[in-house]
Amino acid sequence: MKKIGLLGCGAIGTQIALAIDAKKINAELTHIYDSDETKAQALSSKLIIKPVIVANPHLLSSNNVDIVVEAASQDAVKNHALSILQNKKDLLIMSVGALLDESVFDILIDACEEFKKKIYLPSGAIAGLDAIKSVKNELESVCLVTTKNPKALTGAKFFEKNKIDIGSITQKTTIFDGPAKEAVTLFPANINVSALLSLAGLGSARTMVKIVADPLTEKNTHQIEALGKFGKITIQVENVPDPTNPKTSRLAILSAIECLREACMDDIRIGT
Repeated sequence: MKKIGLLGCGAIGTQIALAIDAKKINAELTHIYDSDETKAQALSSKLIIKPVIVANPHLLSSNNVDIVVEAASQDAVKNHALSILQNKKDLLIMSVGALLDESVFDILIDACEEFKKKIYLPSGAIAGLDAIKSVKNELESVCLVTTKNPKALTGAKFFEKNKIDIGSITQKTTIFDGPAKEAVTLFPANINVSALLSLAGLGSARTMVKIVADPLTEKNTHQIEALGKFGKITIQVENVPDPTNPKTSRLAILSAIECLREACMDDIRIGT
């Protein structure tokens, strides 16, 4: 049974921990960390098997764990992912937007090879990544349109530079239209799916993203259109937001749980 360390005890980290505790994943959660210790304590109180709350992120990977699950932030990936791999632990990353920083991506790829470790990237709140990966050498264009209720976009860095009153939006409004590389920087907690789509296909400069604020919707909707020599792929996913965090789709959490479950099992794997 693999031992798991958890970096980040918010909405996503909590649901992953509860899945492990409920034996939905063949693993044991042994160590947890959050920069806000009260979150780590609150998570521990919900679990039957109590993990050790460590004092800093380094102690997650320096302890006897097999996989560290990052469910914290892009900054957490940039600051701690390398040391996790150097400590010869596998890593599951939720904040995939951090990997669109080419210097971060290159360093982590080299570390995986040097230390013979793996990085797992769950497919998150979208579908069809297996198809995009399969046709990546024949892709000509990829566009992602993400529609969310304005309240799910509140607090994004985008609004620091663009003086839009998110609360005043009364009809469906496109607030961003540009490349994925820019989107993940301006909406770090909202659009990690664009990073996954970029890594699977054309890259962050050629993967185009539109973000639409719609006050009449209670779902997080992602529409993907990919064109190329192979033909055309059209995908639409309508996600229910996680009740504890409207910025996160329920599917993103379920995807992380399934990805970790597969990483901890030796059985048949379905899909590319």
